[in-house]
Amino acid sequence: MCVIGSLPELERYYDAVPRSAARVEEVGPFSVFVGTGAWPYYARPRLGFDGEIAAADIEAVRERQRSLGVPEAFEWVHETTPALRDVVRAAGLEVLEAPLMVLDRSVWRAPEPPSGVTLRVLDADDGALAAARAVQNVGFGAAGTAAGPEGFSERDASTDEDGLDFTRERLRRGVSVMVVAEGEYGPAATGMHQPVDGVTEVVGVATLPAVRRQGLGGAVTGALVEDALTRGVETVFLSAGSEEIARVYARLGFKRIATACIVG
Repeated sequence: MCVIGSLPELERYYDAVPRSAARVEEVGPFSVFVGTGAWPYYARPRLGFDGEIAAADIEAVRERQRSLGVPEAFEWVHETTPALRDVVRAAGLEVLEAPLMVLDRSVWRAPEPPSGVTLRVLDADDGALAAARAVQNVGFGAAGTAAGPEGFSERDASTDEDGLDFTRERLRRGVSVMVVAEGEYGPAATGMHQPVDGVTEVVGVATLPAVRRQGLGGAVTGALVEDALTRGVETVFLSAGSEEIARVYARLGFKRIATACIVG
């Protein structure tokens, strides 16, 4: 199992993974990742930096992000840079504190999908890819885990050609892996992982609100983990969007080791 001592490994991953779709500018103690595709990125404390970060450093990054027309976004691990949270909050920014969780392989058991649902990995030319991307758009547009009215008609009405092309290119390059859960009406839940040098993060797990609370998100997560393990990945981790979501992942075998701080 990955423990607190493995946080440097996750820091190396956090620095490496955006580079497949972003260029990097160094602004003071921060690395500012500027997306070159459809996904926006963020600023992180520079890999290996262990000095103090001041309010002026935060403002310098925000000013540069504004000049570039990109989101004023920051991400970091609280246990790695513990003083940063208060500095960011003093700058008037809201900080989401997300449980940072790593898979304990000794207790991992992939959950079974609900009856009538199949799970599979999508390739770049799969006909279901557009609908799977639309599931993410609809699911993240209705935040949280509660059921809601948005379902298959909203999925079918959603369009995102730039995001679709970007995702297709990443799947083709192998820098992202996408799993879809399909039922009678096609894709209902989906998610991704992004392997780099034996580490991967589970990201973008989304379920159509109309079919939430049926085990689809857990099933997708399980399929992503299984895919990662077959690829020889040693460390699988994720950031849970809330304590409620963290409890779901804990039942699958993920253990909280730290707190991911997210702004923007």
